[in-house]
Amino acid sequence: MFIPPRAVLLTVLFSGLSLCGADVAMKVTDSGYLNTQGFSVILYNSTYHPIFVDQKNTAMEMILHGQRIATNGDVRLMPTPEQWDLVAQLKGRQADKENNRLTANLSFPDFQVDYRLEVAAEPGGVRVSINLDKPLPEKLAGRAGFNLEFLPSIYIGKTYSVDGRVFGVFPLSPQGQMIKALPPADEPKKLPYQQEWDEAKGYTQPLPFASGRSVTMSVDDPLSRIRITSETGPISLYDGRNRSQNGWFVLRTLIPAGKTDGAVVWHIRPDVIPNWTRPPMVAHSQAGYAPDFPKVAVMELDPRFNAPKTARVLRLADDGSYRQAFEGPLSEPTPWLRYTYAKFDFSSVKDPGLYAIEYAGQRTGLFPIAKDVYSKTWQSSLDGFLAVEMDHVSVREGYRLWHGVSHLDDARQAPPNTRHFDGYSLGPDLNSPFKPGEHIPGLNAGGWFDAGDYDNIANSQYSVIQDLSLAYTAFNLKWDELAVDENARTVEMHRPDGVPDAVQQVKHGILLVLAQIKAVGHPFLGIIEPNLREYTHLGDAASQTDGRIYSPKLGPLEVDGNFSGIPDDRWAFTTKSAGLQYGAAASLAAAARVLKGWDDALAKECLDTAVKLWEDEHAHPTPSQMGAFGGPGRGGEPDWTATLELLIATNGAGPYKQRVQEFFPTMLQRIGNGGWAAVRALPYLDAGYKTQLGAAVKTYVAQLDKDLSATPFGVPPSMGTWGGSAAVADLGIRMYFLHKAFPDIVGTDYTLRAANYLLGTHPVSSTSYVSSVGTSSKVKAYGNNRADNTFIPGGVIPGYIVIKPDFPECIDDFGFLWFEDEYVISDAARWILAANAADAIVR
Repeated sequence: MFIPPRAVLLTVLFSGLSLCGADVAMKVTDSGYLNTQGFSVILYNSTYHPIFVDQKNTAMEMILHGQRIATNGDVRLMPTPEQWDLVAQLKGRQADKENNRLTANLSFPDFQVDYRLEVAAEPGGVRVSINLDKPLPEKLAGRAGFNLEFLPSIYIGKTYSVDGRVFGVFPLSPQGQMIKALPPADEPKKLPYQQEWDEAKGYTQPLPFASGRSVTMSVDDPLSRIRITSETGPISLYDGRNRSQNGWFVLRTLIPAGKTDGAVVWHIRPDVIPNWTRPPMVAHSQAGYAPDFPKVAVMELDPRFNAPKTARVLRLADDGSYRQAFEGPLSEPTPWLRYTYAKFDFSSVKDPGLYAIEYAGQRTGLFPIAKDVYSKTWQSSLDGFLAVEMDHVSVREGYRLWHGVSHLDDARQAPPNTRHFDGYSLGPDLNSPFKPGEHIPGLNAGGWFDAGDYDNIANSQYSVIQDLSLAYTAFNLKWDELAVDENARTVEMHRPDGVPDAVQQVKHGILLVLAQIKAVGHPFLGIIEPNLREYTHLGDAASQTDGRIYSPKLGPLEVDGNFSGIPDDRWAFTTKSAGLQYGAAASLAAAARVLKGWDDALAKECLDTAVKLWEDEHAHPTPSQMGAFGGPGRGGEPDWTATLELLIATNGAGPYKQRVQEFFPTMLQRIGNGGWAAVRALPYLDAGYKTQLGAAVKTYVAQLDKDLSATPFGVPPSMGTWGGSAAVADLGIRMYFLHKAFPDIVGTDYTLRAANYLLGTHPVSSTSYVSSVGTSSKVKAYGNNRADNTFIPGGVIPGYIVIKPDFPECIDDFGFLWFEDEYVISDAARWILAANAADAIVR
C-alpha cells in the first residue's frame, strides 16, 4: 500500500512526541544542579561577564545527551536580546536537595522589579516558574518575558512541532520578518555606546515564526528532542540570528500584567533515551606521533559506560585494508569533572605509517607515525592566520582577497575619561600632544588585528613580536611563502620573495610600535573602533572604515581627497605606563636581532629606541596603569623581559647584566611565570647562576608534576572564563628551554604533551585546536570571517572550558562562542614557538 510522504512524516513526528519526558526523575546533586542520566539543568552556576555581558553560558542551562542544548534561561526585556542588552542582576541562588529545586533571586533595579526563578523537579522533567515580588510595572507589560535560547548548530535542519498541529524545519539561515520596536520615551538611560548602537541599527526585533502552548524541538531526532509546555501564556519561537549572526533560537513567554506567583510556568520534558550513556571519546594527536617517543591516547568515558579494558592500533595497508599493529590495556579509569579518563599507551608502535585507534566499536581517523609529524604544523599559523591578520595592507591568496588595505584613516585621539566597551580605558591625562578627536598622523602602519575583531592591542602585538623573534633565532626559521611589500601595502600568500616570513612578520609588528612612539612620544595601549556598529563589523577589514581621514569641516556625505565627513576613524588610546614602555622595549630589542642582516637600518633603530625607552623609564618611572588586558610583563615585573632582551641584543652589556642579576632571586621563585626565561641569560652570567637556577628548576618541576598529575591530560586544566590552550602552549615552550639547559632535571615529555594537547589530546572531542592542521581540526571558529561559519588556516582556538560546575565543553560545529573559539594573534605566535620546540625534540 502506498503511504504519502507527508503521512509518513506526521506518523514519525507524532510517535516521537509521545516519548518526551518518559521516566525522567531529576535530583539535585552535591554540585548544586538538577540531574538524571542523560539530562542536566544548571541554574546560575556562572554569571554574565562584567565587560562583554552575554557570552551564552549562564542563567538556566540544559544538557541533553551530552550536549548543552540551551542557555540564558531568564527574564529578558526583548525577544532576541544581543550581547550588551540589559540583563538581570543575580542576588543569590539556592540548591534545595530535600525538595530537588533550584532557585535564583534576581532583580532589574532600574525598573524596581524583583523576582524568583525556580526550577523544580517533577515527574518527567522540570517545572520552571517566574515569581514576582509584585506585579510587573506597566512600562514592562508586553516587553518582559521568560526566554530560553537553543543552540543553532544542534537544531538547524531539525523539525519542530507547535501544539501537535503546526510543523516546520529550523532554517539554515534566518528567514523571519522584522518589525520596528522603539523603546518608551521614559526608558532608563543606557550607556552612550549602547544608545548609539541601538540608534544605528534602527530598533528592530524579529516576529516569532511559530507560537502555541506547547513546542517540541527536534521532533525527528531523539538525541536533541525536548518538549516545552506553558500553563500561562503562549510560547513564541524566534530566530535570534535575524539581529546578529551569533544569535540562537529563542523560546519566549511574556509575563502577564497583574500576576506575581507563577507569572510564567513552563513544564520541560526531555526525551531521555533509557539508560543512555555518552559514547567514549578517544583523544589523540591529529598530527600523529614520532616513532621513538611516547604515544598515549586518553579515553574520555561516561562513568556509567561499561568500558572495554583494551584498545587496538590498526595500520592502514596499501590496499586499503587495516591490520592490527598493537593491542594493549587501558589504565584504570580515574574521575575528573563529569567523566572518567583512562590512558592507552601504544608507545611500542614505531614503524612509520598511517594508523587508527579502535576502541569500543569506534575507529578514529587516521594519523601518521613519522619523524617529521610536527614539522608542518606551524606554517599555516605564520603565513596563513598571521598574514590574514596583518593590518594596513591588503592580503591576497591566489584568486581570493582576504581583505583590502585597511584603516588608512588611523587614528583619532580618544577622548579623556573614557571606558571603552572592549575594556580599553583612558584617564583624564591623554599623555598625548593631540586634542580629543584630532587625527594623529602616521598610525596607519604595521601591526595585526588582535583576534576575532580588528583592534591593535599593544600587549598582543608585543607578544607576537617577541615569540616570533625567539622562534626565528632559536629554530632558524627560514620558511618563506609570503611576498610582503610594505611600501605598496600588499601581501601575497604562497609567493616566496627571498625574505623569511618570520622576519617580515616581525618587521610588520615593529612598524606599528615605532609609529606610535614617533606620533605621541611613547608606545600606548592600542587602536580600536569607537562604536559598537564598527566593533561588530564582520567582513573585509578595509570596509570597516572609509579609509579617509575625518574632517569636521565636511558634511556627513562629503569627500575631499583623502578626507571625509564620516567620523568612523578608529580611536587611539594613548595611555602611557611602565608596562607598555618596557613591553615595547622588549619587543624592539628582540626584533633588532631578527632584522639584522635583512634591514640593518631598521634593526639599529629598533635597538636604539629600545635602549632609550629602558633608560628613560629607569630615570623617570611612569606610574603603571592597568588598561585593557594590560599589566606587568612576563615574570611579574614590568622590566624583566625588556632587560633580558636588551642583555641578549647587546651581547651582555653592563647595565642590563646588573639588572638581570638583581632580578635573579625573584625569578627563581617565578619559574612558571616568566622566570624560566632566565635560562636565556645564562651565557652572559657567571656559572654560579646556573647552579642556583638548576636548584630552583628542580623544586619547580617537583611541584609541577604534582599539579599536573591531578588532571588526566598532564597539562594545566582550563578552569577559567577563557579556554586554556595558550597556557598549555606556554608550558611546552617553557619546558623546552628548561630541558635544553637542564636535561637531567627536565625531560622532553612536557613539550610533547603540550603539542599533542593542542593537536587533539584534550577533553570533549579530539579535534585539533589549530585550524587546518591535523586529520580533523576546528573548521568553524571565531575569526573575523565567522559570519561565513568557517575558519582561517593556522588560527588557534582557546579550546574547552568548564560550564560550571563540571561540564567540559568545546563545540566542534559552532564557532560563535568566543571563550572556546576565538582566534588570538598571540596564541598563534605561541603555537609557532611550541610546535617548533616539539619538532626540535623529535628530530
